[in-house]
Amino acid sequence: MARNFYDTDRALSEYLLFHYGMSKRLLPGMSDCGALDFPVRCVTECLDFRRLPPKARALDIGCAVGRASFELAKHCREVIAIDYSKQFIRAAKQLQRAGSLAFEIYEEGELTIQASANAPGQAIRQRIRFEVADAMALSDSLGTFDVVLMANLIDRLRDPRKCLAQLPRLLKPGGQLIITSPYTWLLEYTPKQNWLGGVRRGGKRLKTFDALKTILCPDLRLVRRRDLPFLLREHARKFQFSIADATVWLRK
Repeated sequence: MARNFYDTDRALSEYLLFHYGMSKRLLPGMSDCGALDFPVRCVTECLDFRRLPPKARALDIGCAVGRASFELAKHCREVIAIDYSKQFIRAAKQLQRAGSLAFEIYEEGELTIQASANAPGQAIRQRIRFEVADAMALSDSLGTFDVVLMANLIDRLRDPRKCLAQLPRLLKPGGQLIITSPYTWLLEYTPKQNWLGGVRRGGKRLKTFDALKTILCPDLRLVRRRDLPFLLREHARKFQFSIADATVWLRK
């Protein structure tokens, strides 16, 4: 069986850079197109801070190496951050403990340069609990939350409906759910019969956003939708530019 890309050293390097190190300095001859600091913007541009209670709890599902988790911790008393990749969680925990983590950025072929990821201060870092967990089988012991964030996750799950079906029980009444995704459905992650959109069934064109409304609207209300561009750097001369569809929902 092929190794999951997210468990490779290359993925760790790319995601540490994506979460903590991307800057205009690393964009030769191009503008950032408003696409930098995506994990931070998933919180700052989507979360309604006025709705947060004084002791808010947040759940970051698919936290990767944790930058959005640290941003949530600036506004929430407790954050539980989970990811299926043990490698990503190890890196996030190291950042939590030490506040920084050295890593290598790929330049060309096997050539790399040194970089450093830096996390916020200790008072913020200690509010987070990083765990390895399966987004499709979340434990009841997690409790309920005022915020649930799922950033660029649903099109990387074997059965996204199974994950989404758990969300109403995880959210407190009035709690906010933030989902972002470019809806890049690929067979290597999701069997086609489980794609939420991007296919024709029964002669109809199915879009992921419409499926989200069907799945979530019995229990949640859509309150905001916007585009969130992001940029992934593979090496010095190759980038992936994507635009995530960001939707914000309130638990009824």
